[in-house]
Amino acid sequence: MSAEPRPKDRRGQARTRLARAAVVDAARTLFVERGYGSTTVDAISSESDVPPATVYRLFSSKIGILRALIDRSVAGSDDAVALADQPAAKELFADTDPAGQLAGFAAICREVNARTEPLYRILVGAAGSDPDAAALLAERSRHRSARQDQIARSLARSGSLRRDMGERDAADIIHALMSPEVYQLLVINRGWTPQRYEQWLAQILVDQLLPRRFV
Repeated sequence: MSAEPRPKDRRGQARTRLARAAVVDAARTLFVERGYGSTTVDAISSESDVPPATVYRLFSSKIGILRALIDRSVAGSDDAVALADQPAAKELFADTDPAGQLAGFAAICREVNARTEPLYRILVGAAGSDPDAAALLAERSRHRSARQDQIARSLARSGSLRRDMGERDAADIIHALMSPEVYQLLVINRGWTPQRYEQWLAQILVDQLLPRRFV
């Protein structure tokens, strides 16, 4: 049995969490206002009131700060629990109603895109000139694809896909429709409400992936 953290250790952990949160919050503000390239670690340090040495100790680099910021936005909290491992996602994978399952994933997609859309634009912009940002963008795309592949796999294993729909094709359709680019196009560029986007996404996923009895 592991020993309980001593009061001094708990205070240190609490200070570290507060410092991390302050840096991430400051970085979000500055990245949105100034852009990634024009924001320095020193500026983030000044905005967060966390010494530069501590910022580097906690995050190693500016791209490390952006990574932490995106991870927090995707997860919806500071907890290090991957989105697919959160209770809501686990419940959906266990759902025996495929239309309800897709509606639930559409809701999660809307929530994640609403939180991350400004950061995704920042990352895409930075990736054009910063190799570290380009690598992070590719990594995030792989992670998103892996999560969405799980949805296609779940539908295929339960026999819920249309007869003419293979798992790989289903994964491609899910990846395209649930992409941040589609959210940006409809909600940011075309002025849809997030709720309208969610309803559309749920319905088109059902239309594209499931047999006609679900349409």
